[in-house]
Amino acid sequence: MKFVLNLYRDRAAPRGADGDHRRFLAAAHEAGELIGGHVLADPSHSVVVRVRDGVTAVVRGPRRPAPGHLAEQYLLDCESLERAVELAALIAGDEPGEESGGVEVRPLMNPAGLEM
Repeated sequence: MKFVLNLYRDRAAPRGADGDHRRFLAAAHEAGELIGGHVLADPSHSVVVRVRDGVTAVVRGPRRPAPGHLAEQYLLDCESLERAVELAALIAGDEPGEESGGVEVRPLMNPAGLEM
């Protein structure tokens, strides 16, 4: 089954947990479960595109202000949700001075709505 791990961070918090990320990456890579990952730019660099009555509007900045934002994503292929949670726990730890929104573990679905 494929899962995406979404990591949420406080904008003011520096990126920490490098040791945790190294352990996570090593464990997922060695088990052949890591497909890929991304670190996302700060939401202030984004744009939101909306179409209303055929008119496209582009607004700079995040979709909506929030204390935390989606900062990183990892794509995994694991045997079970339990295994994905086990790997997510390696990077969900509390870091001193960092507000973490936790790690969201979300199964991926194919277009027919079935788990991949």
